[in-house]
Amino acid sequence: MSRVASALRRTFGIAREHVGTDHLGNRYYFVPEQKTWTGRLVRAKRMVEAANPTEYEYIEGSIPMEWDAWIRGRRKEPPSVEELVKNESYRTQIKLKAKEVEEKDLALQAKEYEEGLVATPAKTLAEGHAAATSFGKQEISEDPTSTANTFQPGSWMPTSKK
Repeated sequence: MSRVASALRRTFGIAREHVGTDHLGNRYYFVPEQKTWTGRLVRAKRMVEAANPTEYEYIEGSIPMEWDAWIRGRRKEPPSVEELVKNESYRTQIKLKAKEVEEKDLALQAKEYEEGLVATPAKTLAEGHAAATSFGKQEISEDPTSTANTFQPGSWMPTSKK
């Protein structure tokens, strides 16, 4: 680092160096270790300037994995464009292969169900928790039920006026 650049950084504050931009528009910076005009040492750090700066609009995947690894210090060098393209195509291939395997598995299951080799899974619907006292019992209706000559009143109770 030249003396002039160092003097300017000490005089005007912390300077950052643009390292790269991802396909989402996020810009990544590196701030080298430097001394402020007061002589205080500022550690080197890596930072991202989000394309979408509002926190509540952040969604998972807003920062690519390679850039996230660089920001967190798990890798020394920032990712290259070639590396990003290669990794993205690899992820796309993996997704396609996973979809193919899932389709083959579903077709095999359907064939096994048709041939009777495997029993079809029971479709049970359990409501509530097994530890509850009302688990498995018929829920009492608030509406009265009537069938032919029998009448069963509902379980309506007046609400308390508190």
